[in-house]
Amino acid sequence: MVKYSQLNDAQKEAVIDEAKHLRIIAGAGSGKTRVLTMRIAYLIEKKGVNPRNILAITFTNKAANEMKKRIIEMLGKEGDGAFISTIHSLCMRILKEEIEVMGYPRNFTVVDADDQKQILKEAYKEYKIEKSDLPYSVALDYIANCKYMDVDPAEAMKQTYGEIKLIEKARVYEYYQKRLGQVYGLDFDDLILWTTRLFKKNPDVLKKWSSKFHYIHVDEFQDIDKEQYLLIRQLSTVHDNIYVVGDPDQTIYTWRGADINIIVGFDKDFKDTKTIVLNQNYRSTNNILSGANSLIKNNKARVPKDLFSTKGDGDKIIHKTLLDENREANYIVEEAMKLKKKGYDYEDIAVLYRSNYLSREVEKVLIENRIPYVIYGGIRFYERMEVKDILSYLRLIVTGDDLAFQRVINQPKRGIGTKSVDAIFRAAQSEGVSMYEVIKKGLFGKNQNTLDKFVAMVEKWRNDLNDLSLEMLLNEVLDDSGYRAMLEKDNETERLENVKSLIDDIKEYQEFYPESTLEDYLQMISLYTDKVNDNAADALNLMTIHAAKGLEFPIVFVIGLSEGIFPSEKTLLEGTKGLEEERRLAYVAYTRAKERLTLTETSSFSYVIGSAKLPSRFINEIDEEYIEHVDRKEKRSSVFDVDIFPSDRAADETGEDYRNGDIVIHKIFGEGVVIGIDGNVLSIAFSHPHGVKKILSSHPSIRKKTGNDYN
Repeated sequence: MVKYSQLNDAQKEAVIDEAKHLRIIAGAGSGKTRVLTMRIAYLIEKKGVNPRNILAITFTNKAANEMKKRIIEMLGKEGDGAFISTIHSLCMRILKEEIEVMGYPRNFTVVDADDQKQILKEAYKEYKIEKSDLPYSVALDYIANCKYMDVDPAEAMKQTYGEIKLIEKARVYEYYQKRLGQVYGLDFDDLILWTTRLFKKNPDVLKKWSSKFHYIHVDEFQDIDKEQYLLIRQLSTVHDNIYVVGDPDQTIYTWRGADINIIVGFDKDFKDTKTIVLNQNYRSTNNILSGANSLIKNNKARVPKDLFSTKGDGDKIIHKTLLDENREANYIVEEAMKLKKKGYDYEDIAVLYRSNYLSREVEKVLIENRIPYVIYGGIRFYERMEVKDILSYLRLIVTGDDLAFQRVINQPKRGIGTKSVDAIFRAAQSEGVSMYEVIKKGLFGKNQNTLDKFVAMVEKWRNDLNDLSLEMLLNEVLDDSGYRAMLEKDNETERLENVKSLIDDIKEYQEFYPESTLEDYLQMISLYTDKVNDNAADALNLMTIHAAKGLEFPIVFVIGLSEGIFPSEKTLLEGTKGLEEERRLAYVAYTRAKERLTLTETSSFSYVIGSAKLPSRFINEIDEEYIEHVDRKEKRSSVFDVDIFPSDRAADETGEDYRNGDIVIHKIFGEGVVIGIDGNVLSIAFSHPHGVKKILSSHPSIRKKTGNDYN
């Protein structure tokens, strides 16, 4: 028995309305899954519809299974039989029955991601293409785009116009399609494309399947693309009952093909469409919702709605301005520890960010404070490939160790293959020296010109080590090695952001530790790469906003809210369309919070955007009655209005607090003694292996030892 009394008025209307074309605009936290499952249960229980004549399309297998489970719980065996699946599973089912008319056997192969990479490996070997010159992801994107544009390999080759890079891609595409044909294989893109083309070419097959489904439901309708929409319309040809659920304000996947115009313009395609808005939120307090409402109203491409809650006003949204990313991270971690003492678990807290590189400082401070954390759907900053590569170059300067040498000798490509590296390793073992010493002494005869150039480059860096700042040296490494140029050539935007964040990291390190060496920096980083327990039951959540879609947390921090970072510089250049997508992304971030939402930004210089930072418009667009500004700096409009160097104000912040002989505690180095003071720089003696370090008195990682530390 379905308990319709659980529904509010709008939800109940969405469940029982009999319009043939229904568009449900379901705001964040408005109970859309409950409405959709109850709608299907209502059709079965009250309208007598055979479950086998009901189709519901979801975007994940998890969502499909959850819906099936709920319907069975409501109706028992009577609810079994509705076809609830992802769109790819639906296409698989159709093709398994009908693909023979397309010339393929019913037992065709579905090619997964590993299979695709294997085919690309074969193609690259055939055409002597290096993976570094044409990353698999770039090749697969090219292939997918060609397929969606209905461009076959022959036409793709015609469109290369003699450009070498395009010719390589077209050849790989041709090889890829040929191999799929040989194994009767379809990839995930093909499943939808072949189904829509099957229906176009075979009206009888289309009639069979569109007759089968009397009622069609689509969840997360804001995320569908044009080909998926075509399939849905094809399947509705006979009975013409379409029920779509989604929220245009949460369209954040246009880069994957999602088209916001489909849900916004649904009533233009179906003139008799009835739209029902679900705007009662069961997740968040009203200050959070009202703040998010005021933000998203600045978008034009949307269906109007205002979320509200019966959970009370709650706390205002907090906007906190901090001097730099290190203080931003320390503020967040300190707040998290306070919340822990108040009874929250760390797993109740999420830190959200626009881009992956922004996790760096938060990760460092969490590690310093031994707080377990998980990166949801991502990799820890210092474990990312490009960060490890650059740190290996720096290790090569300081220690010349074999692991660093092996990682970077052919990154970027220098024609030093695996066999050569193995031979250098054997020579090093035989001579009792490092692999770098082998090539420096000329003990390996092959590739001598290339290896001599590599040695000259490293020796140049070693000579510059005492004359350049760490920041300047790192930039020299990036330029001389060709690593930065390689990422720029491949348009690896996210990896470039991580590299720029590493420059920020080393610059910040030298500001706080003015007389430290490159060796000291690498030693510090090695402490951060000693993993926090990933399997901790209670771990704080770090994730991009895209990864947070569909999730909720009692406490949410959104960091890095500066112009050029969020909204990103790239999307600002795209004009209104890009900016509106960024604003929807901010809206999704804000509406993840149930009880408390904190927005943070910093006033320092950023290498990622190449300028001083100004507060994001996504803070300023929140109505003042719903937000509290803490330490906001007014009228910041240029680099001259921003405190770039923390050392300029360290003495003002902590001043006379430290004296020779004071015992201090450092989050990484442990307990130490102040043995010298030069202005705002402290000389502190720590126990082995750290020794004497020079640290700014204002650095948030140090504090004086107090009586409580003896308890």
